[in-house]
Amino acid sequence: MPIWLVAIVAALFALLGVAAERLASVWPDDEASGRGPGTRTVALALLAGAAGGAVAWRSEQAGWVTAAYLLLLAPMVVLVATDLEQRRLPHLALDPLIVASVLFVPLNPAVPPVGALIGAGAAVAFLGLTGLLVPGGVAAGDLYLVVPIGLIAGWPTVFTAVFVGALLSALTGIALLATRRAGLRTYIPFGPFLVAGLVIALVWDPTLLGPLGGPPLV
Repeated sequence: MPIWLVAIVAALFALLGVAAERLASVWPDDEASGRGPGTRTVALALLAGAAGGAVAWRSEQAGWVTAAYLLLLAPMVVLVATDLEQRRLPHLALDPLIVASVLFVPLNPAVPPVGALIGAGAAVAFLGLTGLLVPGGVAAGDLYLVVPIGLIAGWPTVFTAVFVGALLSALTGIALLATRRAGLRTYIPFGPFLVAGLVIALVWDPTLLGPLGGPPLV
């Protein structure tokens, strides 16, 4: 993808990050804090811009395939914002994402349909078992969120996405404990780390967006 188009995608995702963070402060209104913009707004803008830009930069797939990945990633930015703000993954954003991911399964040239279904099933089974073994460690919304992640990444790449997400979550928890910004019983939302794991898997795995070390940008 041309570098100028990558820059546009990154800028659009950065704006989406700002909009999602602001939306999460007022919606859903039953738990909205009405908090003003701050450090989290900037952080989400930078991270969303980096995620969208990285996927666009790495992709050697056809333009419509790259666009499909980016469109599926966009509602995940909204879900990350609401999970960070309100510790919830609202179905109003989650359900359309699941439907769109299901529709993408037969069209995705990088993941066979059987691999996509196995990926989703394995991710749900793994997180479900984790939730049984570690009470409170996995929220119900996380089980819904790994369905589109598994369908997009497929098997076995979904293992990379979930493992990286769990690793990032653990490292963040350790850092918060070390700085005394959280306690042992503090709930840390897992959704943002699952999305981060998916983005890293997309960028890293050569089977999804194309071989690593492809042709230079023009």
